[in-house]
Amino acid sequence: MENKQIYGHIDHTLLKAVSTWKDIQKLCDEAIQYKTASVCVPPSYIARIHQTYGDKINICTVIGFPLGYNTTAVKVAEVKQAIADGANEVDMVVNLGDVKNGEFDKVTEEIAALKKAAGSKVLKVIIETCYLTEEEKIALCKCVTNGGADYIKTSTGFGTAGATEADVLLFKKHIGKNVKMKAAGGVKSKADLEMFLNAGCERIGTSSAISILTKGESGSY
Repeated sequence: MENKQIYGHIDHTLLKAVSTWKDIQKLCDEAIQYKTASVCVPPSYIARIHQTYGDKINICTVIGFPLGYNTTAVKVAEVKQAIADGANEVDMVVNLGDVKNGEFDKVTEEIAALKKAAGSKVLKVIIETCYLTEEEKIALCKCVTNGGADYIKTSTGFGTAGATEADVLLFKKHIGKNVKMKAAGGVKSKADLEMFLNAGCERIGTSSAISILTKGESGSY
């Protein structure tokens, strides 16, 4: 698979709490140079990125991140603020307490509320697979589908483990036809990138795609 093709599926990500504006600028400049699908950044940087780069950058951000236990009202407010600031895509974290309590109707209702707030913008739902049983993963595929989200996403990258091929293939069996897949966390090689794309992922969230794909190219690593 050509690098150019892979870049078009990458959410070029920087979500460290200590990320500086200089770090964010580097991320954005790389995203423009390599034509990644988006930059995925902390909400506090959305407005500044939008003011600096305008339509050159597709901005993705995170909601209820990384633990997911914010109230629905807070998450809805986060979505509305993010979009007002210039985000086109939002990646929300489900309430894992609700999941563990088996309150899947409540999870679905929250997803639907955030999708309503997002409107035509893209909503991705992070279910944090590392903490879930197979039955919970399957149930959440239904929640994401019934809640009207655009994507199901494996991980925050802040949990105990990241994406696996097995989880992506499980999603593929149980999500609705209008739901796409995003893998995130633990992507360490070009083989990993190709594996997730070949498994059916439309997006991959990673901070290392460019360093992986440019390694060995003269003057670019």
